[in-house]
Amino acid sequence: MQDILLITPPFTQLNTPYPATAYIKGFLNTKEIDAFQMDLGIEVILNIFSKTGLAKIFEKVSDKISTKSENAQRIFTFRERYTHSIDQVVLFLQGKNETLARKICSDVFLPKAARFEQLDDLEWAFGNMGMQDKAKHLSTLYLEDLSDFIVECVDNNFGFSRYAERLGRSANSFDELHQNLQDSNTYIDEITLTILEKTLKVINPKLICFSVPFPGNLYSAFRCAQYIKQHHPEMKVAMGGGFPNTELRSISDPRVFEYFDFISLDDGELPLELIISNVLNPTASNPNFNFLKRTFVLDKGKVIYNNFSFRTDYKQEQIGTPDYSDLLLDKYISVIEIANPMHSLWSDGRWNKLTMAHGCYWGKCTFCDVSLDYIKNYEPVTAGMLVDRMEAIIKQTNERGFHFVDEAAPPALMREVALEILRRDLVVTWWTNIRFEKSFNFDLCRLLAASGCIAVSGGLEVASDRLLELIKKGVTVAQVAQVTRNFTESGIMVHAYLMYGYPTQTVQETIDSLEMVRQLFDAEVLQSGFWHQFALTAHSPIGLNPKEYKIEPQLAEISFANNDVQFIDETGIDHDQFSYGLKKSLFNFMHGNCLDHPLENWFDFEIPKTTIANSFIEEALTQEAFQQVKPSTKLIWIGAEPTILKDNTGEDVLVLYTSEGSIELVMDEALANWLKAALIDHQSSNKTTKTYQDMKASFERQFEDFTLFWYSEEMALTKEAGLLLI
Repeated sequence: MQDILLITPPFTQLNTPYPATAYIKGFLNTKEIDAFQMDLGIEVILNIFSKTGLAKIFEKVSDKISTKSENAQRIFTFRERYTHSIDQVVLFLQGKNETLARKICSDVFLPKAARFEQLDDLEWAFGNMGMQDKAKHLSTLYLEDLSDFIVECVDNNFGFSRYAERLGRSANSFDELHQNLQDSNTYIDEITLTILEKTLKVINPKLICFSVPFPGNLYSAFRCAQYIKQHHPEMKVAMGGGFPNTELRSISDPRVFEYFDFISLDDGELPLELIISNVLNPTASNPNFNFLKRTFVLDKGKVIYNNFSFRTDYKQEQIGTPDYSDLLLDKYISVIEIANPMHSLWSDGRWNKLTMAHGCYWGKCTFCDVSLDYIKNYEPVTAGMLVDRMEAIIKQTNERGFHFVDEAAPPALMREVALEILRRDLVVTWWTNIRFEKSFNFDLCRLLAASGCIAVSGGLEVASDRLLELIKKGVTVAQVAQVTRNFTESGIMVHAYLMYGYPTQTVQETIDSLEMVRQLFDAEVLQSGFWHQFALTAHSPIGLNPKEYKIEPQLAEISFANNDVQFIDETGIDHDQFSYGLKKSLFNFMHGNCLDHPLENWFDFEIPKTTIANSFIEEALTQEAFQQVKPSTKLIWIGAEPTILKDNTGEDVLVLYTSEGSIELVMDEALANWLKAALIDHQSSNKTTKTYQDMKASFERQFEDFTLFWYSEEMALTKEAGLLLI
């Protein structure tokens, strides 16, 4: 028995748990509050996609299959092959049955329906995948065929990473969701509630907390809360997470509190601690009695915002290390969904989620919710504490992959984290979100790669300098090109978030933006991207000051959710018409195809010629920024230990080994010995980091002019081999 149950409702990701409950459980550990957590989504998925689960689904639809599509009938015909193969395929996707890969790729094991019709295109898109990746992708198509069958024949709200998402999107009124909750449970609901009930019987909690990150989790959270209220009225129910933080800030409908007792906003640690205190000790003798933090409750039939506590939120160093215990870490399923390198990271592999800093260090982008706590309150974690947490999570999960889920990871902190990882000789793999700012010079990117960074994603948004300035992105297209080049040449994959339909954006700017993107892929400095259409949110600078951006919001009366806002753009441009052409061209560009095609080929309507010079990105990449060296500049050696040899003439040769081979420097014995010692003195594993001034002082104790030596060919080659200026 545990007093607190933390739940992520269906559905988020198949390959890794959403981290919110792990963060909260880690915090509760610091308060010695015992809690149990579960990812209800993965448990439901594993129930459905099993031999027993599929057999029940096929039996359920057997009497009406004749009325379904040809594709559904095909799947039903293969039902015995599906039930025979499903358990083994799931084990393979869990990494427990790797030898099945060859059988999956043999073309005779998996039954195939409509999703496999894409295979010709996908072979072209993926190229010659490795056996394991190809098998994962075929298995993913197999699961998607079954998902299509469930959507058509069993539950049209089903989706692997969302459920009944439309009910949570821009639901200004609670009416539709409330009405759906009065209907009978769906088949997926029944599975969800059966698993929930088993857990409730074992844990018997006094407080159940649902973390709801996305609109696609909302319906299931409410359905579960409804069940708890009907069958376990003594248990209190709370909601927090990303969805309420952005959408439920103006809630006023009392019917919501037929399902939930508490809905808290923003950082969850202190609000939840106070809720727990009130639930476990609901008396006036409790110093926290009825004094909550950023929490909606129902009082005398009215919704009130209880922010009566005077206590301040916890600092990031006080919230503890995320705790992934209780979660079924060995049961998650790695899939390869689409031919997009960055998106495959989202769905393939088990990633431990961590945050380098609360909030965003930039916090100026006009389309972003910069007025909300999760963006505006910037607070970084120290590099030492962050790597301590990484080591603790590795010990707990036995997984060394990390996804830092920052809005934009701070470059200075990324540098310090990389140095700390190297000092500890910690072998990890990690990726994160960034701004394409000039701090990411080539040496910093090389350092990040040496520490285990494999990918970054950043917002290029509308690739137009006028619009980037209007967005207050703080970058130019040329600067983005240079930064993406630095990452790419360091071996770090780069993904760009791309936007169209931004307020005041013209058709010409859309086409010019596409041309910029084409050139970035043609220059091979960008490997992945995704176009999305601009969406107006109520809490962004544009949403708060729409007239400044020449749009007219279509405001509705708010009693439930409030974030996405419909609007009219004064330009009157139908931006929807560009969606297909932008996405189709990008799909091709990502795979090195059609980069020489005229832009008008991507659209079935007339577009203007681009005004961007064909060599714009190429010229931007030739502009090398001079890297100023200050006395305090850190010099880090990431290469192997140098060796001194004699050449055929008897001269001393300092050999610098690189991953591509070696670099040989012919120099006199004293200088060779000094440089070898200096590089060892500056290597990344040392406890203290040495500077340019340290190296200069060391040199000048034996020799004369360090500045002259610094700009010599020998030092240029040493930098190439791994001496970084950070």
